[in-house]
Amino acid sequence: MRFQRSLALVLPRMRNKFQSQASRYFSSLLESEQRSSFGIAFDIDGVILRGRDPIGGSPQAVRRLLKDSGNLNVPFLFLTNGGGVPESKRANELSEQLGVKILPSQVLQGHSPFKSLLKRYENQLIIAAGKGEPAVVMSEYGFKKVVSIDEYASLFENIDPLSEYKKWTTNQVLDRSVHPMNTVPRCDVSSEAVKAVFVVSDPVDWGRDIQVLCDVLRCGGLPGQENGHQPPLYFASDDLEYQAVFPSNRLGMGAFRIALESVFNRVHHNPLEHVSFGKPNPVVFKNAEAMLRQLQVSYRSNNSKESGDSGLQSFKTLYMIGDNPSVDIKGARQAGHPWFSILTRTGVFRGKHNHAEFPADMASRMMELLAWCKLILINMDETTHFPSYL
Repeated sequence: MRFQRSLALVLPRMRNKFQSQASRYFSSLLESEQRSSFGIAFDIDGVILRGRDPIGGSPQAVRRLLKDSGNLNVPFLFLTNGGGVPESKRANELSEQLGVKILPSQVLQGHSPFKSLLKRYENQLIIAAGKGEPAVVMSEYGFKKVVSIDEYASLFENIDPLSEYKKWTTNQVLDRSVHPMNTVPRCDVSSEAVKAVFVVSDPVDWGRDIQVLCDVLRCGGLPGQENGHQPPLYFASDDLEYQAVFPSNRLGMGAFRIALESVFNRVHHNPLEHVSFGKPNPVVFKNAEAMLRQLQVSYRSNNSKESGDSGLQSFKTLYMIGDNPSVDIKGARQAGHPWFSILTRTGVFRGKHNHAEFPADMASRMMELLAWCKLILINMDETTHFPSYL
């Protein structure tokens, strides 16, 4: 503890020296400890990236988890409530931003659990809402009758009473030769009831989307009709806030859900029904553990050639490294063993001490490159006994 305090005081002068020492120590641990009885789940926004830029030494920290060949030394993945693009595209983006090869199987986004609903809605008309490419995401999951909320709104004249005052356009005429399954013929969309709505990512035009979704949800899936049974509504996450480039936290999908719910409950006689996925939902952590297990199989297959040991061990610890106490830390603690939560101060959480309501198993006072090296070194040394506040 005394050493840690001294190190924090001389951080500006010691950064390069510490990085070199950490690198040598980390490499020796990797050579001596091949069992990989633990895995790591990184949040992205506010931990790995701020906007599109890496935070501190996050690329170096991630790079240490890979061999020179690019194979895994440690099973790890990115567990984010963000999304709006397919996992394959997000993996490519992370590969460019971090300078390492990230596989699609190492990316779990807020909307990834939507895959589990394929059998129910595969051939049903569904709306995909949010920024990015929500219809492409759902189409790649296998849903065959997907329309984005942008295109859906454009099919109903005057459904958005404020459209003439907007200097931008969200009308979309998609190239069906490129994405033939993203849309269905307009005649079908305008006359067929929507069977479910999926909020894949943060909506862009809140006013229009709240209006359109209220129409769809209170009219049995077909705007302009009499009140009907509400189609199912699914949210990819329920984050109230998240860390972006702007210094203060930004409103997330949870804020949009609150706005939609408040309006819907005032204009409809029944309260809004919805299901939210994403952290801290326990299902998300079960999926992450299963994916880390698959990555562990890959890790073992690469190392068994050298060691002759192909047996798998149960995870002793799965580390969740995040910046949002009510999302990352709460989720890991609710999931229970083998999850262990680590709270950073590079994103949503900026407190001096551990979070009062959702305390992490460990909170680090040191930031950026030093924090990353320290956290990863702790992850590698499972015999280390450390306090909950460093």
